Amino acid sequence: MDTQRSLFFCLCLLVAQSVSAETPTTLLNLMKRLEKPVGRALSSRGSHRNIHHLEQMLLNASFCGHNLTLQTNSIQSLVFKLDCDFSGLSLSSTTLANVSQARAPHAMQFPAELTKDACVTSRPAELRLICIYFFTAQQFQDDSNSSLLNNYVLGAQLDHRPVNNLQKPINISFWHNQSLMNKLRLREAFPPAQDTENLWRRWGWHLGLSKAQPASTHKMSTVEGHTVTCVFWKEGASEHGWGSWSPEGCYTELPSPSLVLCRCNHLTYFAVLMQLSGDPVPAGLQMPLEYISLVGCSVSIVASLLTMLLYAHSRKQSDSVTRIHVNLHGSVLLLNVTFLLSSQMALPTVPKAVCTALAAALHYALLSCLTWMAIEGCNLYLLLGRVYNVYIHRYLLKLCVLGWGFPALLVLLLLAIKSSVYGPCVISFSNSQDNGTGFQNVSMCWVSSPIVHSVLVMGYGGLTSLFNLVVLAWALWILCRLRMREKALSPWAYRDTAMVLGLTVLLGTTWALAFFSFSVFLLPQLFLFTVFNSLYGFFLFLWFCSHRCYSDAEAKAEMEAVSSSQMTH
Repeated sequence: MDTQRSLFFCLCLLVAQSVSAETPTTLLNLMKRLEKPVGRALSSRGSHRNIHHLEQMLLNASFCGHNLTLQTNSIQSLVFKLDCDFSGLSLSSTTLANVSQARAPHAMQFPAELTKDACVTSRPAELRLICIYFFTAQQFQDDSNSSLLNNYVLGAQLDHRPVNNLQKPINISFWHNQSLMNKLRLREAFPPAQDTENLWRRWGWHLGLSKAQPASTHKMSTVEGHTVTCVFWKEGASEHGWGSWSPEGCYTELPSPSLVLCRCNHLTYFAVLMQLSGDPVPAGLQMPLEYISLVGCSVSIVASLLTMLLYAHSRKQSDSVTRIHVNLHGSVLLLNVTFLLSSQMALPTVPKAVCTALAAALHYALLSCLTWMAIEGCNLYLLLGRVYNVYIHRYLLKLCVLGWGFPALLVLLLLAIKSSVYGPCVISFSNSQDNGTGFQNVSMCWVSSPIVHSVLVMGYGGLTSLFNLVVLAWALWILCRLRMREKALSPWAYRDTAMVLGLTVLLGTTWALAFFSFSVFLLPQLFLFTVFNSLYGFFLFLWFCSHRCYSDAEAKAEMEAVSSSQMTH
């Protein structure tokens, strides 16, 4: 009998050891399965089930000692055995085993109050605290594809109990060893609030997305032009995904330039949301701006094509001024086409190389358009100034090299040096409600490097607008002197006045509106910028039609004058 009991006891030990050995293996297999990239739809439906399954297995895992650590390439799971005498716990990636030193450090600190509610009614012999660190955000894709600092998501759960409204918060620390500006990750796309730079990025057209979840009591901090906000994963809070990011119950602090400290009063999955700081634009304006830009760009494309065809059949095909206008229309046509395409190609299903190429093409089109606007300003100076007799050998060829070749050289140099300066780019809209402010994001293929954007978009466009505004003011001054000398408004003065008013569009002076997107000017400027610049090709078409009608009327009047003179003689 004793022999049978001994054999039975040994058999139980062997079974217990096999279960203990099998549990970590099963957990590791599930963690590796979570790492595999899946489609957007599958990720939304299946990730939450796999994560919940992992949580349950960790809570029920069998292991020796007081803690268990499991590590895969992008997920780390920790399990701790606690009791009601819990005095607090601090975890840091610098002290944890099997944590890659290449990753940015992180830490979580739990107060002694964590187990208080669980021990009020009863004193369980053991409590389980699990911590799951995700070093990739692919399992937490919301409808807005939000950008997270380091793409880190740190989560914790105490047994099967909800932990909310803690008096002493849980502290979650996210370090970053580079500038926040360089750490703005664009997985498939996204965030930033609308500001001056975004107007040049989006040209006023914004794609419609589902509403972001409203935020509650929270604090946002700003570092190097970026707003960082501590958020938690709110499961079941989105229309298409399985959750969304919310700042409710979390406070953001920046103890040092390289540290973001989150203080939250509950347990869940935490991250740091990143977006460009600036004056917020209400999400309700998104759809009107979208329709204005879509219609405006489409009308401009048709108008530019029609104008180029009319110029091709013009009687003054050898005129250099006419050919400069044709090149400007060509650059506007290219800009509108690439802009419409870039907003449709910043999708997870589109290869990154396609988005990069389209972003480079859009940047090239914008630089070409701005360059041809500057050429128009220079040509206007030559026409109205005191240099009528200046002859430039192969004038039009040199202008084409400047207008088309110089922007191409800049873009090719950027691609050769670092092609990652082009790619998915992000814009956010604020969704304000009674209980707070949330954000929703859209994307497009555009310049993703802040330095390149500042120099070769904002700087280039600013210099072009300033130059053309100076030329336009000088032209108006010339016409005022002409009026004063003639002491009456002759037909020529009327003609020149109409010409300069038309050239305010031809010179692209409306692009200077991009530098007034702040304070009370933001919303009026946003609509004006969207209307004027999406319809820029159409306005050029109207200028061409009026200029041609006036030229035809003038030619007819001259012929009648010659005929009457001949009849008199």
